[in-house]
Amino acid sequence: MPKFLIIRFSSIGDIIQCMGIISGIRAHFPDAQIHWITRKDMATILTIDSRIDKIWAFDKTTGLKGLLQMAEQLRQEHYDYIYDAHSNIRSYILRFKLLRWWGRTHFTRRSKERWKRFLLFKFGINRFPWPFRGTVSYQRPLAKWGITNFPDTDQHWRFPEDFPEKLDHYLSPQTVTIIPSANWPMKRWPVESWRELISDLHNYNFLILAGPEDTFCKFIQHAAPKRVTNLAGKTSLLESCYLVSRSKVVVSADTGLMHAADLFRVPTFALIGPTAFGFPSGPTAEICEVALPCRPCTKDGRGKCKRVIYQQCMIYILPEDIAEKIQRLLPQS
Repeated sequence: MPKFLIIRFSSIGDIIQCMGIISGIRAHFPDAQIHWITRKDMATILTIDSRIDKIWAFDKTTGLKGLLQMAEQLRQEHYDYIYDAHSNIRSYILRFKLLRWWGRTHFTRRSKERWKRFLLFKFGINRFPWPFRGTVSYQRPLAKWGITNFPDTDQHWRFPEDFPEKLDHYLSPQTVTIIPSANWPMKRWPVESWRELISDLHNYNFLILAGPEDTFCKFIQHAAPKRVTNLAGKTSLLESCYLVSRSKVVVSADTGLMHAADLFRVPTFALIGPTAFGFPSGPTAEICEVALPCRPCTKDGRGKCKRVIYQQCMIYILPEDIAEKIQRLLPQS
C-alpha cells in the first residue's frame, strides 16, 4: 500500500487548486494512503475531501521548533512518495528531514519557476503557458510517477450533516452566487459593475459570499436589498464552500472560492484582470476577460496599474455581457 505525503501549507486558493491532484493519485494507486501537511488555519478546507486519509495541521506560531517536531512525527510514517507542492523554506526543511540519500522514497516538487516570474513582472516577457491554469501546474509534476489521468467523476465532497438544513434556504433555482472579494483591490470588479449586474437581472436573487473585512459588499446589497442576501463575514470558510458547491451559477473575482467552484464543477464566470495565475481549469468555468497588452502585470493583484484608465482590464468586463451569459445558463422559470 503506497503512502503519499503532500506538502502545501497555504493559501486557500492554492490548496484548493492542489486538491485537483487527489483524483489522479487515487486513479493510479487505488489503495494509496494520502496524507497532507498544511497550516493549521488552512486545514478545514481539506476535510471536505474524504479521499485524504490524514491531515497534518502545522501551527505556524510554534515556529522552527514546532516544524522540526512535526518533521520527526512525519518520519515515523515512512512515506513512499513525497510531493512538495509549495517550495518554500518550510517545505525545504521538511524535505531535508524526511528524505535520505540511502532511502527509497520517491520525491517530486512543483517549481515556482522564479526566473520566468522575474521575466514576466520585470520585463513583460511571458514564458508561462497562457492562460496559466494553476490546477494543471500542480498536476504536471506527478507525471514523474506515471500519474497523468485526473478523472472529473472521482469527486467525494464531505460536509457536516447539519449544513443542508442550516444553509440550503439561502439558495433557490433563480439564485446567482456572487463572490466580489479578492485580497487586493486591483483585481476586484468595481462595486458599480456588481450593482449594474443585479439591476440588469431584476428577476433573479443574489447571494454574496465574502469575508468579514469586505465591508464594501453592503454597497452591492443596496442595489436591491430585497433580492440580495449579503453573507459577508457571516459564514465560515467551510460553510461558504458548501454554498458554492450547491449553487446553480457563480460569478467570482480571482479568489479562493472561485477555485472552489471550479473544483466542484459548478458553472462559473471567472472575472480575470491583472493577475497571472488565477485562471480556472475545469470545463464548467468560463474566463471573462479583456485583451490588453499590459496583462498580466501582477502575480496576485499587488502593485500599480499602468493604464491611463485605472483598472481598465476589470472595468471593461461589462455587466450586460455577464447578465446575458447568466440568462442563457439559468433561464427564468
